Amino acid sequence: MRRLNTPLNSGQELNIFVVDDNANHSTGIKQLLEIQSGYNVVGIATNGEEALKRLNDTSDIDVVLMDMNMPEMDGVATIQQLASKNPDLKILALTGYDDPDLIFRAMRSGARGYILKTMITSQLINAIEEVMAGKVYLPPALATKFFDEFHTKVAKSNRPDATKQALLNYLTTREKEVLKLLTEGITYKGVADKLVISETTVKTHVNNIFQKLQVNDRTQAVLYAIKHGLVDPTPLQAAV
Repeated sequence: MRRLNTPLNSGQELNIFVVDDNANHSTGIKQLLEIQSGYNVVGIATNGEEALKRLNDTSDIDVVLMDMNMPEMDGVATIQQLASKNPDLKILALTGYDDPDLIFRAMRSGARGYILKTMITSQLINAIEEVMAGKVYLPPALATKFFDEFHTKVAKSNRPDATKQALLNYLTTREKEVLKLLTEGITYKGVADKLVISETTVKTHVNNIFQKLQVNDRTQAVLYAIKHGLVDPTPLQAAV
């Protein structure tokens, strides 16, 4: 696996998996990456279900490039299942649509970046570099749409009630520390490093947080924490 923050021409390699129902588009991405970088496209799937079968073991995959509009299982559902199994897997959403709701749902499901297909030639390699460095990649125009949609959905959600607020009180001090770091967009490994604990221990804390807050994934936990006042609703700084 390629080391983070190394130059494009350093000789290091990344393993890329492409999920897209358009064969011509997949081939174009493969050729672009092979010509302009040292990256290897090690697999291609044409829909979400095929991707899940092929990516049963993601240990050798660095980045998944995920089309949003596919038959049988769309990109959002596929991202959600992949991210649920491996929260640290780097997934970049690819689409021809800059729809705010689609951007929000893709990022909420676990994508670490979102890029329009019209931007791929000029921005794809940079986007891969950014997510491999642990950042969130959203071009400025899309970042604005995402955060506008984020605040709209938070505003439309129900006002916090006493029962839901009380659930936060069940969290231990350590669990609150873990949750606060998650709201800052830090990976499980990053949380482990900051708190000087093992990544396995972090995942145990996260599972306990999910159970106590009655949520199913990291994004729901983060939104819960923001909505109920555990942390300030300051959005993640998107890469530009």
